Formats: sequence, C-alpha cells, structure tokens
Amino acid sequence: MAMAMTIAKTNCHTSLISKTTVFNTSSSTSLAMALSSGSAICPQLPLHFRHKPTSSLFGKPLFSLSSRQFSSRIITASAKDAFLGSVGFLGIGIMGSPMAQNLIKAGCDVTVWNRTKSKCDPLISLGAKYKPSPEEVAASCDVTIAMLADPDSAVDVAFGKHGAANGMAPGKGYVDVSTVDGATSKLISEHIKATGASFLEAPVSGSKKPAEDGQLIFLTAGDKSLFEKVGPLLDIMGKSKFYLGDVGNGAAMKLVVNMIMGSMMASFSEGLLLSEKVGLDPSVLVEQFCTQIGSPHCIILLGDDALNQIQPNWYLTAPPQQVLNVCGLITELVKLCFHWILKIESIAYVVSQGAISAPMYSMKGPSMVKSTYPTAFPLKHQQKDLRLALGLAESVSQPTPVAAAANELYKVAKSRGLSDLDFSAVIEALKSNSA
Repeated sequence: MAMAMTIAKTNCHTSLISKTTVFNTSSSTSLAMALSSGSAICPQLPLHFRHKPTSSLFGKPLFSLSSRQFSSRIITASAKDAFLGSVGFLGIGIMGSPMAQNLIKAGCDVTVWNRTKSKCDPLISLGAKYKPSPEEVAASCDVTIAMLADPDSAVDVAFGKHGAANGMAPGKGYVDVSTVDGATSKLISEHIKATGASFLEAPVSGSKKPAEDGQLIFLTAGDKSLFEKVGPLLDIMGKSKFYLGDVGNGAAMKLVVNMIMGSMMASFSEGLLLSEKVGLDPSVLVEQFCTQIGSPHCIILLGDDALNQIQPNWYLTAPPQQVLNVCGLITELVKLCFHWILKIESIAYVVSQGAISAPMYSMKGPSMVKSTYPTAFPLKHQQKDLRLALGLAESVSQPTPVAAAANELYKVAKSRGLSDLDFSAVIEALKSNSA
C-alpha cells in the first residue's frame, strides 16, 4: 500500500487535499474497504479480539476475482491529471441535483438534462447549461455522467430514443453512477463503446446528505483511462473512489453493500418496536447508539467463542462471505439482545462497544422514534437494490435468507404507500403487521 498527500487543482477552480491509497489485493479487501468507508453500516470491532482458527461457518467467497483482475484504489488526482473539458449530467433527482451542484460550484462547465425540466432550473440559475435530450448533452460534452433511478431508466437514457449513445463519439466518455445490476451495466457499456466512446460504471455509496457534502464513495469499474480522466470530478463529488476492474464489478459491489444496509435497517426496526412492547423507551435505546461509553470488557455478554475468532482489521483479509456472515451476526444480535436482556443498562453496555454501534442507527433512530422519515434514500430504491442483490445471489447459488426476508418487508412498506419516504419508514410495515 502506498500513501501520499496530494493537492489536485482542476479546471473546476478547486483544490482537493486528501490521502492517496493504492491497494492491489483480493476481492475481500475491496468489499471490506467499501464497507469501512461507509462506516454507517460496518463499524470497527474492538481491538482486543484475538485470532483463532477460522470457523467452517465462513464458506466460499461470493466473488472469485483474483488480485490481478480486481484491485481497489482510493486515488486523488494530481495537478497533471486535472480534468479539462465540459461535463454533462443526466438525471437531476435527489442525488443528481446535489452532485451536479457541487460540480458547478467548483467551476466546472456543466450541461444538465432531466425529464422534468423544472428540476434543472436551480442548477441553471447557478450557471449550468441545459439541453433538451441526453443525446444533445452527450454531443456537446466531453464526459457525460448519468444518475438514474433504476435499470429501465438507465437503459432508456443511455441508448433509447434520443439517448446519450446517439451523441457519443471517439474521445468522449460516459460515466453511469446509477445503481443497476451487472447485466444492465454491461449492456449500457456495449452500446456506449460501440460508438467509439469509453465507459465507466461508478455507482455511489451514500445518500442525500453525503451527496450534498461531497462525501460519496464511488465504486467504479470499466475503462481505466476514463477512471483516471474523471478522477478530479469524482473527487469533487466524493471522499473516495475504488477501481474494481471489469464492468459489472462496481454494480455487484454496490448491491452487496446495499443488501447489508437494507437488512440492518429492517432488523433495527424490529429492535425498536420490540423494546417499546416490552416496556423500554426506544428513544433511550437510540441514545445508546449515539453514545460511546464504558469499556469493552462487557462484550463477554456476546460469548468469547463466537467473537474471539475475529482479529483486529479482520475485514482487510477476510473473504467476502466472512464479512457478510459477521455483518449478519451483528444484525441478528440487535434482535437477540432484547430477548436476553430486559434492562436498558445492559443493552447500553453491548450497544456501546462498537460491534453494533453504527452511525446509520444514530442518524435514523431519532426520527424513527418520532415516526417521521425525511427522505435521504427512498424506500423504493432500497427495495429495488435488495431485489437486484437477490438476483445476483441467485445467479451464483448463494443463499441470502436474511436479505430475502428483509426484501419482503420493504415490499409490504411499498404496498402501504411508503415508497417515496426514507427507507427507514420500513418500520411502519412492522407496526401495521403487529397492530
């Protein structure tokens, strides 16, 4: 691993200072780095755990990519790599709008398009140009970025009637930051590359607030030279970026991450409601996720044999399936704690140790207790990602019973009209079922 500090000066009149970290390692490290960068869903484990032989519970890796095929990078462009050109942005929604706004504020030459033109007006007032179709945006820009809601929209915008592919040509680049399945990403790639242009998939980890703050994580795959070229743009919109090799790997990584996140939120919802039904105050429980207190000695409540197999920085070398199994253990622990311990003081000890203390819980919990769900990541998108992740698992015969159960819960929430609320509104489906 090589580390350095760099200052990137781009054509967008901004200076970016960040660490440059280069990894050439296995797919397990790539997954673990994605999870640990998005620390809201995968907190650090206590450092006092000691290694024991790996359990047979941890099976064959979900991804069988070699280090030669699959490398992960967090790279900040240097001044010589500064992006010089115009940028198109397709899809001005809950994520696309703040992402495009950050590019504009950084001084980039940005041209925007959205099916509903009025959503482009705030960006136009900031200095963006507007074109009436994806084709015209792509034709007028050196690089076009697309942030669409689902695979159908991504396909239509990329190579449907008046799609971006019609405006692409050699020397241009298309960067799809939508969350889609690998097959869809490969299909879009084929149509873009058929024009002589280059393609990069770059789904993002992060929701509305990280998008506004330029703190997204990009999980990229595809044309390596395009990755290097648009690096300064990704640095404006995000805090880190990974290069994962062939097209499809970025999509797969994003689906795995969102599968874990959706399952954790469903389990957290169960825990909040159960705590209330057994006479505990859910708001006090949430406070425990917000407070880091006590010493790790009380982790003995979890059982030494179960957790002493986990060594410091285990996720850097563990197979992806081990990472998923441990995260599954963490989510199940949230439920089990309430069955085992009925005193909030004891729950606080466990929660505060770090193994299940996740920023996602502390950020979402207070509003969930109040039954309010301001949209940062729409519930319908979380269910879509779970559906796609289950399809990915099916394609490699990987059982995912926890995610499958969570998916059904999100489907119930959608049927109750909660699609456009934040994905934390999944708790309402449980309230309805238990009423």
